[in-house]
Amino acid sequence: MNSRKWVRLFLSTLLIGGSLTLISSFFFMQSSYAEVLQPFQPFELLGLVLFFSGLGFIFSIISQMGFFAYLTVNQFGKGVFKSYWVPVQLFLIAFTLFDLVYFRYIGADEGASVWPYLITALALLVLALLVAAQKARETNAHAFIPALFFMVVVTTVEWVPALRADGSDYVWLMIIPLFICNAYQLLLLHRLTGETHTVQKGA
Repeated sequence: MNSRKWVRLFLSTLLIGGSLTLISSFFFMQSSYAEVLQPFQPFELLGLVLFFSGLGFIFSIISQMGFFAYLTVNQFGKGVFKSYWVPVQLFLIAFTLFDLVYFRYIGADEGASVWPYLITALALLVLALLVAAQKARETNAHAFIPALFFMVVVTTVEWVPALRADGSDYVWLMIIPLFICNAYQLLLLHRLTGETHTVQKGA
């Protein structure tokens, strides 16, 4: 893939991240907007818009760094583990989903229910399965597990800063653009490289 296509991937992903974070902020950060709308403060409102757009650009860059790291790890894993790479990825997917529930639950307030954390992990898995299935349909069946690994494991690793933050606002503010940016890059890559319906293993 030439530099022109990489620039296209970078800029389009950046735009998606910024736009989605800004839109999400209207839903998850309503208290911040309420402070500048009542009474109406135009410059403060502009500042919020620029802040959340910039935050989205950062989320997008995190997503892109994770994507390029994943491409390297995937090639490294196939070279080192060979035929065992698929079981290793499945184990890491299961371990990540378990951690996403268990460690968030034990760090929650006393008396908190485990169900919100369980539902979050399950929703991530279901959406990741849909993206991985689409990737496999557009390329080959061997791409399913690596795509699922990326959408679950890498997305969760990228999500860690928000998961460690106090409150749930930034948890949801980050995961929406992060997941969509990851899915976008994963599904666009083979179109840019012209590897649709190849017989190669992996993404």
